[in-house]
Amino acid sequence: MTAPAPGLSPAETAVLTRRITMMSVATAATLSAIKLAAWLASDSTALLASMADSILDLVASLATFWAVRYAAEPPDAEHRFGHGKAEAFASLMQAGLVFASAALIAREAVGDFVGPHPLRQEGWAIAVMVVSTGLTALLISAQTRVLKQTSSVAVSGDRAHYASDLASNIIALIGIAASAWLGVNGLDAGAALAVAALLLWGAIGVFREASNQLMDRELPDEARARIVGLATSDPRVTDVHQLRTRASGPYVHMQMHMDLDPELTLEAAHEVVVAAEKRILEAFPAADIIIHADPRGRAEPHGGAFAEDGAGTSQ
Repeated sequence: MTAPAPGLSPAETAVLTRRITMMSVATAATLSAIKLAAWLASDSTALLASMADSILDLVASLATFWAVRYAAEPPDAEHRFGHGKAEAFASLMQAGLVFASAALIAREAVGDFVGPHPLRQEGWAIAVMVVSTGLTALLISAQTRVLKQTSSVAVSGDRAHYASDLASNIIALIGIAASAWLGVNGLDAGAALAVAALLLWGAIGVFREASNQLMDRELPDEARARIVGLATSDPRVTDVHQLRTRASGPYVHMQMHMDLDPELTLEAAHEVVVAAEKRILEAFPAADIIIHADPRGRAEPHGGAFAEDGAGTSQ
């Protein structure tokens, strides 16, 4: 699973995700409109497939637009851990829409194979697909820049969707052009089938990433190692164990046990723990951190249902 990007506060992350999701909605609306007009003029099955996908993109982008705003809301009395998982729910909805889009497109393509028909106004269809490809590429580039800063699972799902769209636009463009110039109507339907296959593959990736967050999958090993390194950079901290992490939208929750000199006073131990929290927060400003201090060598086994069992749960 992708770890939340370090270095940004929740407020800074919210600004970036709001801007990029607004851009996504505007792009999807524009593409849906121009593809509808071109499909009505050309009757291209490949263009119909691409148009259907763009309409579902618009629905998914609107859901993402709402989700990143809700996920950035601060914790309240009913949601003590915040609202970050709204992003994962939006990504699941995106995956479902993509699956549905792929099925509908495949059905249209198979029907066109059985009863092929010549295209009309091929020039308009080709021009629209060129414009669509360019706009989609620009959006993906912007989403990639935002993801490097935020690691938003909702934006990641949206980008995966548009990455499939970019490939499907190119395939549809090739299919329409080949069908128009070579006079082989089946190429248009073949392009539509290829679009459906790409959408299906993209949906699987979106579903996997959202499921990882909803199931509280641990952060990647690199992120966990960095957390341990920051916590133990103070020589008074001799060990960190029972580290547990999970991502929730723009936030990351982590808890750990920390071994300290049993001769330290409560005030001194508190200072060590707070200093460790500050070091971690510098790298992960959106982190929610709980550290339990253990007297080294004197702590009895504890942890309830999630106690260490020697099976790799310590770090």
